[in-house]
Amino acid sequence: MAQDITFDGVQPSPQEARKLEWIGVTPRQLAGFLAMVFGMFMAILDIQIVSASLSEIQAGLSASADEIPWVQTSYLIAEVVMIPLSGLLARALSTRVLFTSAAIGFTAASALCATATTIDQMILYRAIQGFIGGGMIPSVFAVAFSLFPASKRNIVSPMIGLVATLAPTIGPTVGGYLSNTFSWHWLFLVNVGPGIIVAIAVFLLVDFDEPDHSLFRRFDFIGFGAMALFLGSMEYVLEEGPRYDWFDDSTIFTFAILCVLGGLIFFWRAFTAVQPIVELRAFRDRNFAFGSTFSFIMGIGLYGLTYLYPVYLSQVRGYDALMIGETMFVTGVAMFLAAPLAGRLSQMLDPRVMMMIGFLGFALGTYIASGITVDWDFNELLLPQILRGVSLMLCMVPINNLSLGTLPPEQLKNASGLYNLMRNLGGAVGLAVINTVLNNRLDLHLQRLHESVRWGRDVAEDTLLGLSQQLSAQIPDGDLAAMKQLALLVRRQAAVLSFADVFIVLTALFAGMALLAMFMKKPTDGVPAAGH
Repeated sequence: MAQDITFDGVQPSPQEARKLEWIGVTPRQLAGFLAMVFGMFMAILDIQIVSASLSEIQAGLSASADEIPWVQTSYLIAEVVMIPLSGLLARALSTRVLFTSAAIGFTAASALCATATTIDQMILYRAIQGFIGGGMIPSVFAVAFSLFPASKRNIVSPMIGLVATLAPTIGPTVGGYLSNTFSWHWLFLVNVGPGIIVAIAVFLLVDFDEPDHSLFRRFDFIGFGAMALFLGSMEYVLEEGPRYDWFDDSTIFTFAILCVLGGLIFFWRAFTAVQPIVELRAFRDRNFAFGSTFSFIMGIGLYGLTYLYPVYLSQVRGYDALMIGETMFVTGVAMFLAAPLAGRLSQMLDPRVMMMIGFLGFALGTYIASGITVDWDFNELLLPQILRGVSLMLCMVPINNLSLGTLPPEQLKNASGLYNLMRNLGGAVGLAVINTVLNNRLDLHLQRLHESVRWGRDVAEDTLLGLSQQLSAQIPDGDLAAMKQLALLVRRQAAVLSFADVFIVLTALFAGMALLAMFMKKPTDGVPAAGH
């Protein structure tokens, strides 16, 4: 039914009124929402923007090989603590104040990162950047499903889904270009101008809700401390575990114990506190519970493959940051082109069927990639990356709609934090599992290949003789160089075989998720918008 619409007390023309009625929001609300979407894009982009440029940062800060991964790890740990907390802060401060403060803090922290002269400073500034920036991500999802009517979710959901998945996907591309063209400082300086614009725009345009400052009087400090200990320790164990052989390392073992203790206290407070830091009642909704599980798996597909392809291109193909970014850009283009298709299909298909198609596309892409060899290049990786990009959009849109689209408005802010947390945790768990499988299978394949190249095997001795003759004509100690060259060839082949094994594991995972999609509750037609 049509309704009277005014904007700042001024009655619009009939043509403008029809446009406003069609989209369901005023131009000011739409502009404020778009500013929030761009702020979320910056926060998610910065998760991966440094991934292809860590060597440049390491050289610039004179950091060790053990220290430099913390440029990314500190951001992730801090962000994963803020994301679930953002629901409470949004209710207490209002979306406008929280997002504006987060945009200002994120921009300031980005500028500080560019001024870092030591690795300790960089780690501290990145932690601040991740913690503050984490407040922007869930707010966008909550507003999208409370501000816009259900009839327009086929437009809004692909938009936020595209941003949430495109940002980390093109992170290595953007980072590689900036560090190669300018310097690593521009990985962070690039946020300053847009960050200021976002902060101003959100402060002036966003006015979606009212603050409830009384929530601070009942703030559960014990629950917050336990949540920070639980999630921060979990993220540390998952990030560092594969590099230090898991619980054989005393530090990893200690943080694992802290994770368990923090988790026990956190869940105790979540069920007993008068006002818990995070309310878990949204998990009573079957679609939200299953949707959060799918969000977790999406994190594996999003962050795991964004990590896996660059590692292969760097270690096996010897690509630099810019070349990796150019190769990975295919997925981003596929996602961008698939977004309108996903929005259209969401009107025509049962979302559960759409999810099945998406996860089967994921499985097909990783199955094709399981045939990887040492010679795979841009052309061979083209189809798996296209399938990944299209599948990400086909999965993200229905998962968003089914998980958040039917929740009551009072649960949206809190549920949005939990939903986004699950995606980040999925990425962390996925990276840990991928690295563990890569390391274990590398050792296994090395052992098997060493048996194939031992003395007495004609193929091995002929290969070694050919390398020795070739290198002896160039350097004095050709025999020793030939032995090293053969060892490198064996190790490279073992690495490729371990990559293939990881792709097989991911194929089984995504195919299983396609079957699990049917366990979600079939959506009803005409579900009202959460905020209308």
